[in-house]
Amino acid sequence: MTDSPWIVVPATFAIIFASGIFVAIEFSLMAAKRHRFEDRAATSRSARAALRNASELTLLLAGAQLGITVCTLALGALTKPAVHHWLTPALQSLGLPEFLADVAAFILALFVVTFLHLVIGEMAPKSWAIAHPEKSAMLLSIPMRGFMWITRPLLKALNAAANRLLRLVGVEPVDQRTTSQTPEDLRQLVRHSVDVGSLDPSQSEPIAAALEMQTMRVGELLSGRVGSPTHVPLNATVGDVRGATRASGHLRILMGQPGRFTRVVHVRDTLESADDAPARPLSRSVFMLDESTPLHEALTLMRQTRNHLALVTDGDGGTRGVVTMADILRTFFPEGGAPLKVR
Repeated sequence: MTDSPWIVVPATFAIIFASGIFVAIEFSLMAAKRHRFEDRAATSRSARAALRNASELTLLLAGAQLGITVCTLALGALTKPAVHHWLTPALQSLGLPEFLADVAAFILALFVVTFLHLVIGEMAPKSWAIAHPEKSAMLLSIPMRGFMWITRPLLKALNAAANRLLRLVGVEPVDQRTTSQTPEDLRQLVRHSVDVGSLDPSQSEPIAAALEMQTMRVGELLSGRVGSPTHVPLNATVGDVRGATRASGHLRILMGQPGRFTRVVHVRDTLESADDAPARPLSRSVFMLDESTPLHEALTLMRQTRNHLALVTDGDGGTRGVVTMADILRTFFPEGGAPLKVR
């Protein structure tokens, strides 16, 4: 019965198809971008299932490997003996002795089954999944969730055993894929893309400028600056603030003494006050940044707190100077020009 072509051939292609599904879901989630699932999760059930698969990556990989192994064993138990059985009499009819015909048929059956499984059941779906990772992951996510639901106790046991083996050799297992691209990796990618002509140089410069913000520190913006920042005493009047603005051209004026600036006032807030009115009620606490603060973090903090000026301090609490949001932006995007490569 199991040697009947009407049973073996459809069953073989069904097994190979199932193997292809497991291979495709494995490679698709390794290559897919998680944020693309998140963008579609609100309206797509498949995207939500793909997100759940991505959150249980090691369990999903265990399920995929289990499915592939079962399919391989099924082909070995069903298809190979059938092909062996069909080829043996054909080879005997060519004049081979029964023993040689049996051995040759076994080798040919093994080759045929392995070829079909490797090419159709593994390599083809792998290439498709890598070429269309999000599409293949969402297409196959719901069937894979069903398979994982049925086999979850077994998958957890297999995964736990694998994790114990990893810990024995000093490796801590993780459940989600992580990315390891550093700013330097991305800079090299940008340079390579420009060199091979796949990225226009004018487009690469803003990217390079943004990456430079990962390495620069706030203190580097103060190199070459001398003297004390523009300031007025804490008991200064509105007229004093306006005079400091006219003399320096700065709109934000520090209040206090050199080394002890505690307030800052914007000249805009003094427009409705008399010249002899005290300026302190119109001021706010000065925002402070350590000189070692990365530039991108400083920009984020200034935007979140709505501070356009920051007092830069050194490691001992002393004052290094001031930087503004305009200083940071001007470093990378000079007025009227392309972003400046500072390194």
